[in-house]
Amino acid sequence: MSHSNSSARDEARIGRTPLVALDVDVPATVCAKVEWFNLPEAAHGGGSIKSRIAKGMLDGAEDRGDLTPGKTVIEPTSGNTGSELARLATARGYDVEIVMPDNASGGKIEAVRDTGAEIHFVDADKGYDAVIDRCEELVAADPETYYRPNQYENPDNPGAHEATTAPEIWDQTDGDVTHFVAGVGTGGTITGTGRGLHDRGDVTVVGFEPANPLHAVDGLKYLRTGEHYHPTTYDESVLDGKVYVDTGDAYDRARDLRERYADEDPRVVDPGQYDPEFVADNLRVEGEFVVGTSSGAGVRAAEQLHEKAGLTAEDTVVLVLCDRGDKYADIPLWDDYLSVEA
Repeated sequence: MSHSNSSARDEARIGRTPLVALDVDVPATVCAKVEWFNLPEAAHGGGSIKSRIAKGMLDGAEDRGDLTPGKTVIEPTSGNTGSELARLATARGYDVEIVMPDNASGGKIEAVRDTGAEIHFVDADKGYDAVIDRCEELVAADPETYYRPNQYENPDNPGAHEATTAPEIWDQTDGDVTHFVAGVGTGGTITGTGRGLHDRGDVTVVGFEPANPLHAVDGLKYLRTGEHYHPTTYDESVLDGKVYVDTGDAYDRARDLRERYADEDPRVVDPGQYDPEFVADNLRVEGEFVVGTSSGAGVRAAEQLHEKAGLTAEDTVVLVLCDRGDKYADIPLWDDYLSVEA
């Protein structure tokens, strides 16, 4: 399928995101990839880390002939993958259906709705596995109609990070990165980026998961105990370590970032594909530096890494700021965190 000039231009804004330095209470230099600069001008908080895999999975499906004109793209998601697939696939001319829990944040729901995609809601009390089950039911009922990228099993998910996120981090740190820390949802970010960094040098790759099954760290998957679906995109052999983050700590660290950067911006280490002025103009929401829950969890994971392994001033740790915090402004837990409109 040929893409319009406008959709190709928009997709060029995926990847090569800025790297900023964060003031975190560890001896090491801590940097973060600012992933809402994927599609930075998109509504409802810009893009996210999932913009990378949405593009990678659609490109791969079209190249293989799995996704052809007339097919409907369908995917189960807690939010960011759904909005990014909906944005890119509808721009390429496909119909899109997204299956998501009914407690997904309003910003993510509206981002999907804005594209014209259809949403199938699933009772969140049934757990996230029920979202996956509902998607599988829809595909089974009409398999010729649907193409499911399947972020949980599609090798193009970690492949996108191996091809883009890893080399960006290596280049932007001049090869000085010593640790990469990322959360586990599908496992694509930690697996693909970890592989790419291992190929380039002696980098310690640390994943983090929620500490408890009933958590509110959006985008992360609890896999520690019990019978939970384990994504095949998550290759734990890539990890050199793992930590577990409490919901409260994740929210506290997100608040800490907001307070720390109330009056100044994080230092831009490398602006990526953007000029420094554009980066400065798009780091904030209504004057506030607000990040999503998993970004706060990443900061806490870096602290836990130091507590376990002892980081030094010679180390450079890279985290991921997956998305902007205003996507979550309707969630009650954020009432004392956000003072901006969704």
